[in-house]
Amino acid sequence: MKFRASSLGKLMVEPKAKTETLSQTAKSYIKQLAKEHYFGYTSEIGSKYFEKGNIVELESIELYNDVFFTQYEKNTRRVDNELLTGECDIYTKELIIDIKSSWSLDTFPLLPEEADAKDYIWQVRAYMWLYDVPKAEIAYCLVDTPQDAVNIGWENPQVHEVSHIEPRKRITIIKVERDTEIEAKIEAKLIEAKKYYQEYFAKLEQK
Repeated sequence: MKFRASSLGKLMVEPKAKTETLSQTAKSYIKQLAKEHYFGYTSEIGSKYFEKGNIVELESIELYNDVFFTQYEKNTRRVDNELLTGECDIYTKELIIDIKSSWSLDTFPLLPEEADAKDYIWQVRAYMWLYDVPKAEIAYCLVDTPQDAVNIGWENPQVHEVSHIEPRKRITIIKVERDTEIEAKIEAKLIEAKKYYQEYFAKLEQK
C-alpha cells in the first residue's frame, strides 16, 4: 500500500486530540481508500477545473518556459518509495515544478499569499522526498480556457480569454525548500496511516 503524493495534505492534518496520531480527516480518507480497493472502484469524478488542467498542461509549461527562458518538458517518470508514489510535472536534479493551471482570471492568485496552496505544498514536499531534490516550485499559470472542450457554463468568456495579457502577469510562483525534519514527520505519519489502512482493510476482509 502506497499513498499518492497528492493525498499527503489530507493525511498530514493534525488530530484535535494530542493522544491521537491521525486526524478524523486522515482516517476518513484512509477508510474511503480502503473501501475503493476492497470493491475495486474509484470514487473520483472529474470536474471542469481538472479537465482544463489536463488539456492545457503543456501550454502552461510553455508559458513558464517563455517567462523564465527555460526549456523544461513534461516529466513522465513516476517514483515510489515504501510509503509514497508520485509523478511531478517538471523534474530537474535541482528543482521540482508543479504546474497548476488556474480556471479563470477570477481564480488566478496574483500573489503567492493569495493562493490556497497548503495541500499543494505538502504535495511538492512529497515530490522533493521521492525525487531527492532540494527545491520545489508551485507554478500557478493562467492560459486560455478551450471553450470548445471545457464547459464554462454561464461565466463571462472574457475571464477565460487571457492570451492577450503579458505572459509574466499570468504566472505566480510559490517556492518551497526541502526540510528533512518535516520529511521525518511525514514518514512517521505515513507509517501510522499505512498501519491504520492495513488494520481497517483486514476488518473488511474478515467481516
